[in-house]
Amino acid sequence: MASSALAIPRRSARATAREHLGDLAVRAGTFVLVLAALWAGWEAYRWLWMREGWTRPFVVDETTMPRIHEIVGQLFERLQPGGPLLIELLFDAAIFTAKEAAVGFALGASVGFALGVVLAHSRLLQRGLLPYVIASQTVPILAVAPLVVVYLGSLNVPAWFSVSVISAYLTFFPVTINTLRGLHSADARAVELMRSYAAGRWSLLWKVRVPASLPYIFSALKVSATASVVGAIIGELPSSIQEGLGGAILNFNQYYTLDPASLWATNIIAALLGITFFIAVHLAERLVVRRAPENVA
Repeated sequence: MASSALAIPRRSARATAREHLGDLAVRAGTFVLVLAALWAGWEAYRWLWMREGWTRPFVVDETTMPRIHEIVGQLFERLQPGGPLLIELLFDAAIFTAKEAAVGFALGASVGFALGVVLAHSRLLQRGLLPYVIASQTVPILAVAPLVVVYLGSLNVPAWFSVSVISAYLTFFPVTINTLRGLHSADARAVELMRSYAAGRWSLLWKVRVPASLPYIFSALKVSATASVVGAIIGELPSSIQEGLGGAILNFNQYYTLDPASLWATNIIAALLGITFFIAVHLAERLVVRRAPENVA
């Protein structure tokens, strides 16, 4: 009896493992199919527009739309004889930009969460500050970036940290809004129960409101993670930083007509960096949010 009782959990574990592997296989297959579809769509669009000579919405030629295999192949070419491969240069640039984006993401997420908590506990501050929080996102980041770089540079702040501040500027807003929304989504019965036990605001915040808001916060963090990379790349342009992806994009943009594949290859690495940040937040969500609302039947 004991051996048969123990056999049931083992079979269940094996079945769970098989289901997990099957799910991974389906996701990997879907990912490959999507990439193949995008590749085929790019090449089909390019072939049709060049064949028919269409010029709307833009002229399609070897400069505006290089072949995908030429872009990927450019990553494994040397820009100078005896020099490093382009992918090696872009990898180093991506690491530098990732440092700026990670610091900006942490800074912006922290400020956004703290601001969301403050606004959730004060109707007066919410009505007074929220319009300015929203208005801050209507100012173009290209207009804000030089101001931040010049001001922080006058305080002898490292240029890379100025870029992180610009990245934080794009990060804090989604976290603030979703934190505010999530804190107000707590079950009213749970809130009343805690109050009946004379729980203070601090206990109510961390034991009821924050757990209820985690799905909202992580949704914002996914958006902010990719935005932090965009902010870091944009911030590198007025900062005259050449070590990051922003400097690489600016450099290859000057030679676009002669070598368009290098700029497209840089854009691919920048996109992969943003995807990496997104996946990191997604994995953190899987660890922290065990029972997110969208996963509950």
